[in-house]
Amino acid sequence: MEKMITGSALVKTFGTGAEQAKALNGVDVEIEKGEFIAVMGPSGSGKSTLLFALSGMDDISGGSVRFNETELSDLREKELADVRRTKMGFIFQQPTMLKNLNLLDNIILPAAREGRKGTARLTEKARALMQKTGIAGLENRDTAEVSGGQLQRAGICRALMNTPEILFADEPTGALNSRSAEEIMGLLVDINKEGTAILLVTHDARVAARAERILCMKDGVIVSELKLGKFGGADMEARTEQVLALMAAVGI
Repeated sequence: MEKMITGSALVKTFGTGAEQAKALNGVDVEIEKGEFIAVMGPSGSGKSTLLFALSGMDDISGGSVRFNETELSDLREKELADVRRTKMGFIFQQPTMLKNLNLLDNIILPAAREGRKGTARLTEKARALMQKTGIAGLENRDTAEVSGGQLQRAGICRALMNTPEILFADEPTGALNSRSAEEIMGLLVDINKEGTAILLVTHDARVAARAERILCMKDGVIVSELKLGKFGGADMEARTEQVLALMAAVGI
């Protein structure tokens, strides 16, 4: 498969002098086009920092990140923002929505850079995504009038508006009940099957079991890796057991 992202010797430090700490300590990682990777590890292990570094959301202290053969550090801020806007999508544990806009407008807003004609096209696409993710009919609801699972689905719609090559998801099911979490992960699996790569950070073994490959981190480095292959659906318990065994082996 073709490589999409290559992170080489990644270092991220916080603080100075005696207070300096390395959140990433020489991490090497590759993501292939269409791949689904889960990153696991205890709090403070560097997993979210790795996501922010690979997506260009945060500066690195050392090393390099290449996205489709482009060195992210070589880009000016506007160029980097354009890459994130057009090539990447982001899903977080708590979707950040504007309270004065309804669900549909919140989905459209980050992608709306054109005139009225462009807005009409985006509205059509947003409605199609809402239909696909099971929240059609909620377009005019305020963000406080929907459930956490529905709000996360809206966040996924927003992340998909510009047809990204990769979704970065940081604990996307962390604030959801088990049923909503299962539904969200089902959506992400379907999105991945359609060709969108996913890098997902999670503490949950059942969430990680949906991924194709799992990276375990401790103290700013990748300490272990597990390859599960594409998720088929029938072997969920067996996959989860493998993830739990991996977590036990590395002490997380």
